[in-house]
Amino acid sequence: MARAAALPVLVNEDGLSRYLAEIRRFPMLEPQEEYMLAKSWREHGDRDAAHKLVTSHLRLVAKIAMGYRGYGLPIGEVVSEGNVGLMQAVKRFEPEKGFRLATYAMWWIKAAIQEYILRSWSLVKMGTTANQKKLFFNLRKAKSKISALEDGDLRPDQVKLIAKRLGVTETDVIDMNRRLSGDASLNAPIRDDGESGEWQDWLVDDSASQETMLAEHEEYDSRRKALVDALGVLNARERRIFEARRLADEPMTLEDLASEFGVSRERVRQIEVRAFEKVQAAVKSRIAHDQSAALTASP
Repeated sequence: MARAAALPVLVNEDGLSRYLAEIRRFPMLEPQEEYMLAKSWREHGDRDAAHKLVTSHLRLVAKIAMGYRGYGLPIGEVVSEGNVGLMQAVKRFEPEKGFRLATYAMWWIKAAIQEYILRSWSLVKMGTTANQKKLFFNLRKAKSKISALEDGDLRPDQVKLIAKRLGVTETDVIDMNRRLSGDASLNAPIRDDGESGEWQDWLVDDSASQETMLAEHEEYDSRRKALVDALGVLNARERRIFEARRLADEPMTLEDLASEFGVSRERVRQIEVRAFEKVQAAVKSRIAHDQSAALTASP
């Protein structure tokens, strides 16, 4: 596989224009050329072919990475992680399926970038529930759709609309919006009339104890590891469909996956159901094993 060191490197924000100009020099591939290169890499381990596949899609990585600039992380790191996802996609790409590499790679690039962001943001900032993760990656997009991009608290009608669209509670929307908007002054008045007091007057320390938070985090981490291990029972196609349908923030449609794999919608649905059952059984087995080990270890 082509090494990351052989690729152009984006060091910092100042070098963005130069980096974009550099990756534009790599030619885009025609479908037949892409197919032959992918076949050469897959069947013969041709590193030059893999390198051409990667470099011809660096613009795709950059485009996707730009959509994640609002998380306060170095753009060079975001692009670098996206490039890692691209290389993983090239490594697993099956040209015989009949779809273009860009279609397949897009998911891997987004997954790699989002995983990097999740690692980089603290659990305190981001939260650990499924709804909080959904808000973390989709709140800005939802705000953009209703033209609510300014900093500060959202209006009640905006909160209600976003909560409905994302399927979360209004409290979750308010909380995540404040986390992503930065620290607001606790002495700021709640309303412009100044008669409602300041934000600090409404603060109540209802947070869980450190012991409770640690226990919850350990339980979450255990379940996450159980899921990661369980995915290992799936073959490549089952895992791709399961993750795209069950784990993605914006699940792919049966139609899109059917087109990607060259099968019917019903076949994709069957594979999804079978994969879910296999993962479910593996997770239950892992949890039962852990519980049994814990009981054995207890005095």
